[in-house]
Amino acid sequence: MEFLAFLEKNWVLALAFVLSGGMLLWPLVTRRLSTVSEIGTAEVTRLMNKADPVLLDVREAKEYDGRRLPNAVHIPLSQLKDRTGELAKSASRPIIVYCDRGQRARSAVGALKGAGFEQIYVLAGGQKAWKDANLPMHKD
Repeated sequence: MEFLAFLEKNWVLALAFVLSGGMLLWPLVTRRLSTVSEIGTAEVTRLMNKADPVLLDVREAKEYDGRRLPNAVHIPLSQLKDRTGELAKSASRPIIVYCDRGQRARSAVGALKGAGFEQIYVLAGGQKAWKDANLPMHKD
C-alpha cells in the first residue's frame, strides 16, 4: 500500500524511471531481434583470408578521409540504392558493410538484400574498431 501511495504522489519520477530503463534496454532488444549479423574484426579477417568477401564502406563523402579497409569499395549510404548495380557481379560473395563506428552500416542491409546479396555482415564498431585493433588500412 505504501508503494502505491508513493507512486501516486511521485508518478512523474516513476514514469522517468520506466522510460530511462526502457531507453537503456532498447539497443539490447533491437540487436537480439535484428536479422543483421554483426561480426568483429577477427571474424572479418578470417573471412578476408578464406571467402574473398566484398568490403563495402558506406561512409558519406564528408567523413570519408581516403583511408579504408584493404580492397574496400566506397559507396556512400545515401547513394547505395542507386549504385548496387556496381556490386552485382559479386552477389555470390559475402559482403561486409562498415561505416565509421558501425551504426549506419546496418541501414545498408535492406538495399543489399534487394540487390541479391544473401551473406551480409556488418563490422561491429566500424572502421574505428578496425583502427583500434591496429589492422592495416589503405589510403587512396
